[in-house]
Amino acid sequence: MSRLKEKYSQEIAPSLVEKFKYSSTMAVPKLDKIVINMGVGEAVSNAKALDKAVEELTEIAGQKPVITKAKKSIAGFKLREGMPIGAKVTLRGQRMYDFLDKLVSVSLPRVRDFRGISKKAFDGRGNYTLGVKEQLIFPEINYDKVDKVRGMDIVIVTTAQSDEEARELLTQMGMPFQK
Repeated sequence: MSRLKEKYSQEIAPSLVEKFKYSSTMAVPKLDKIVINMGVGEAVSNAKALDKAVEELTEIAGQKPVITKAKKSIAGFKLREGMPIGAKVTLRGQRMYDFLDKLVSVSLPRVRDFRGISKKAFDGRGNYTLGVKEQLIFPEINYDKVDKVRGMDIVIVTTAQSDEEARELLTQMGMPFQK
């Protein structure tokens, strides 16, 4: 069992019950899944770019990503419907906790000029989206093998009903929000 999951069941859940006065333990917000999405726009002209992105995502997440395809054609971007233009991974259970733990304790502190992550990126239903500008902050990525800096979106989906509850949950899990 991961460190974070243990901490959740022993400390975080009881403290959330105390703060928001839930009547049932099932009402306590918890992590549902984490989705990592990497859009690779250059895959339109350079098919190899996507393979590299998939490879890097696999190393970061510890499982194989799905290739995402264009939903509609956009002539200005030389894009046809159905062309592969990105990759995403959905993490649940053990891998999700491991990834979040790693993100909070290792990766985020490695971001240049890091002052904490924005408090405004909640969507109103208790989900949090975090944009990462470069894949190099992850320890699994070997600096010498990187051909191009790629960013990604990390969406943390919780079962919380409100932003306030989700923020409390993530703060206690160690997310470094700005003061």
